[in-house]
Amino acid sequence: MNLRVFSVNLCVTIIIFLPLIGLFLKGDTFKSTFHLILHKILLMKLAVVGATGLVGREILKVLEEREIHPSLFIPVASLKSIGTSTTFHGRELKITGHEEAIRLRPDIAIFSAGGGTSKEWAPKYAAAGITVIDNSSAWRMDEKVPLIVPEINASILSKKDKIIANPNCSTIQMVLALAPLHRKYGIRRIVVSTYQSVTGTGIRAVRQLENERNGIKGEMAYFHPIDLNIIPHGGYFLDNGYTSEEMKLENETRKILGDPEIGVSATVVRVPVFGGHSEAVNVEFHNEFDLKEVLALLSSAIGIVIQDDPMNNIYPMPLYSKGKDEVFVGRIRRDETRPNCLNLFIVSDNLRKGAATNAVQIAQYLLGNDLPD
Repeated sequence: MNLRVFSVNLCVTIIIFLPLIGLFLKGDTFKSTFHLILHKILLMKLAVVGATGLVGREILKVLEEREIHPSLFIPVASLKSIGTSTTFHGRELKITGHEEAIRLRPDIAIFSAGGGTSKEWAPKYAAAGITVIDNSSAWRMDEKVPLIVPEINASILSKKDKIIANPNCSTIQMVLALAPLHRKYGIRRIVVSTYQSVTGTGIRAVRQLENERNGIKGEMAYFHPIDLNIIPHGGYFLDNGYTSEEMKLENETRKILGDPEIGVSATVVRVPVFGGHSEAVNVEFHNEFDLKEVLALLSSAIGIVIQDDPMNNIYPMPLYSKGKDEVFVGRIRRDETRPNCLNLFIVSDNLRKGAATNAVQIAQYLLGNDLPD
């Protein structure tokens, strides 16, 4: 990175945020915290593995928007992409391979290159002392690997965690909305139906929808047409009749919320939209709740935006979540057929909070906190 540009950006960041930090931290606490953050910013080296993919490109965008300027940025991709270039903070950078990236010893490597790549390469990066934040499903249910949504459970991270798993996109938006309610009332059971964007499948699915919408025959990402259709099939089918995407929602929710007793029943549906994933969620609590208190809890939760004025046609929709980091919650109402049950409609951009933003937030947490041993 150009040293002059980096120094200017760093100074601007310090000027803007130094007084704000001082509002909350006084004396020696302020000084030690400030020097810790400054030291880490100055020395941070960052790699993004899968930098040319849908999520990889979104990670670069989020890093730019958040004015994160690593001292060294290393874009990594597959063999066929090595030698090509990508743009980051206005600079054209060459794509490199894994061996070269490991040799350069980044502090953090954000992976978004699929489970096979993560299984093969994440341990090699970790063995070199590099902290891996992995977007795939490869490590999520490993008992030794933390599964992190920063607003919920980043505090469990320690220095020994060299591989950190980013949850499934549908799981992230659901648990972010449910976590404050679980802490207050205790969740007994969740029934969720998802309406998932084609962007969650990848670029081939995006092209299939675009082709079908324009009357063009092309490569099929799905077994069926997706335009003017919905497909109750996400991932691959298992012996129990559920799909792999549905089981991710079940297993990951329990792990993130730290409660193996929560019952989760999921149905995943793919729909012909680009903007984000939507979820109709019915949640049963152990304890009675007050609807006004539920709204207050959600309104005060970090990362949640309430859109719940149905009489004026205000409710979450994927069209308006596109490009945003928040999780939108609406249609909040009591289930009148069962005690202690609540209905919610939850929407979020699956490429942002569902993947790229959550991974970058984990990286920011690592940089901004002195983790325990």
